[in-house]
Amino acid sequence: MHGAVAVVRLCRPSKRNALSDALIEALRDVFQNLPAEAGAAVIHGEGEHFCAGLDLSELKERDAGEGVHHSRSWHVALEAVQYGRVPVVVALHGAVVGGGLELASASHIRVADESTFYALPEGTRGIFVGGGGSVRIPKLIGVARMTDMMLTGRVYNAHDGERLGFAQYLTPEGQSLSKAIELAQRIATNAPLTNYALMHALPRIAEQPADHGFLTEALMSSIAQSAPEAKARVRAFLEGKAPKVSKD
Repeated sequence: MHGAVAVVRLCRPSKRNALSDALIEALRDVFQNLPAEAGAAVIHGEGEHFCAGLDLSELKERDAGEGVHHSRSWHVALEAVQYGRVPVVVALHGAVVGGGLELASASHIRVADESTFYALPEGTRGIFVGGGGSVRIPKLIGVARMTDMMLTGRVYNAHDGERLGFAQYLTPEGQSLSKAIELAQRIATNAPLTNYALMHALPRIAEQPADHGFLTEALMSSIAQSAPEAKARVRAFLEGKAPKVSKD
């Protein structure tokens, strides 16, 4: 823990933090059981890379049913990241490839350093994404760009990745983790119910027809502003005790 921030580290540097079934299960367990004092979380990778994707040494023949259950186990784990109790910031460096990009896309804020590169080599390896990437990644960069990456093996560097939407922040090499922790510490000071609404309601509103979205927004807005902490924060602003928004 860094104060109110739970820091989760991928610790398989000799494998470029490739995602084994055991590591996926550990991520699921961590995010389903975060400490009560955590107000935000950060994920980062040990060594030279964030995550180089699926551990292909574990790849084995499965029939269709076994393949579906295996993919769904990844879905459960990454849904615990995206739809857990607290916002998640991911610090990226080096390889963010395949399953590593699927994990990054399940987070809420992505901070990359200049060593970062992105790829989806599944098409060239005769497999398909199975950890939710076909749902989450097009929402970041669009279906056409994801299709191109998987068909051709195209690799994007850190600067192009930020421009396309893989990351919201770009730092000098070696500084993504410190920036991610800084952002997470700021996020942890927000009203918990507002953070929860941003994680759980906002992406669902974006998928709803407009009239449904307006109603969901109205309901969520009324719930959030009724919280005692929200009332105290608004009162502090009206009494001049809270800072106004200003340009940095």
